[in-house]
Amino acid sequence: MTYLPAAARYESMPFRRCGRSGLLLPAVSLGLWHNFGHVDVMETYRAILHLAFDAGITHFDLANNYGPPPGSAEENFGRILRSDFRGYRDEMVISTKAGYRMWDGPYGEWGSKKYLMASLDQSLRRMGLEYVDIFYSHRPDPDTPLEETMMALDLAVRQGKALYVGISSYSAEQTEQACRILRELGTPCLIHQPKYSMFERWIEGGLLDVLKREGVGCIPFSPLAQGMLSDKYLKGVPADSRAAKSHGALQEKALTTTRLQQIGELNKLAIKRGQSLAQMALAWVLRDERITTVLVGASRPEQLADSLQCLNKLSFEGEELARIEEILQL
Repeated sequence: MTYLPAAARYESMPFRRCGRSGLLLPAVSLGLWHNFGHVDVMETYRAILHLAFDAGITHFDLANNYGPPPGSAEENFGRILRSDFRGYRDEMVISTKAGYRMWDGPYGEWGSKKYLMASLDQSLRRMGLEYVDIFYSHRPDPDTPLEETMMALDLAVRQGKALYVGISSYSAEQTEQACRILRELGTPCLIHQPKYSMFERWIEGGLLDVLKREGVGCIPFSPLAQGMLSDKYLKGVPADSRAAKSHGALQEKALTTTRLQQIGELNKLAIKRGQSLAQMALAWVLRDERITTVLVGASRPEQLADSLQCLNKLSFEGEELARIEEILQL
């Protein structure tokens, strides 16, 4: 059955300008970090992509190592892009990244020009694209000169393989330096992708100020703290949850007694606001005008539908913000 996007897909999604660029991004973007690999069910992630586009999500965030296995998220996204979204490429902002290990040998990770350009070529082949809209340096390289990494991003734009460039997980100082180098090269830094949530607030210590000063957008990842800021752990650790697995980004030891107490109290506040905990957590991230868009993931269409409801109540009363700070100090 041929997929036809919803005619009213742009009516309910707010768009925000990305830094000082001409690019507008939806308040909610879809990340394909987990749940879009070869180990996952194609019809499920196809349904997620359909729901996202129907809801006005135009920005799809990938990386070379997303899957699992690495590379498979790009392959699957490219397959569905060709079969279901043919003719809609110009309504999409597609991003990818390079920085983590992808192949054996000294040229398969980090930030050298050799690795970044080879990885981008591979990503384009996997997705069947001539260019991506945003190409990121996925993490700072402690050994490669920052100038070389930024020159690779600039080269990607000059070769027509990316329209914009960004960085991810760079410190405030590194970001300031990267922005200066890119500006001098003539390819301004469009966006920064840091980890940010109620439980992970390091960007408030200077990075957000740098981004505002430099005119760079911000797209936080893990806004739900790997699912901790949802109703998933209100009654303990489910057997099928990420925290119950021996591998992955969230381990059960992170769910301390104090953390579980905080989750419970935050949930009570969310209920008073007429939201789910996940919806309140996303709205909390979006409350800051320096945030361009928030990156969400989903393993089922229902999860994405729930997250999108955050748009129904983005504002906070002063007392609510004060209560959140009080809970986070427990």
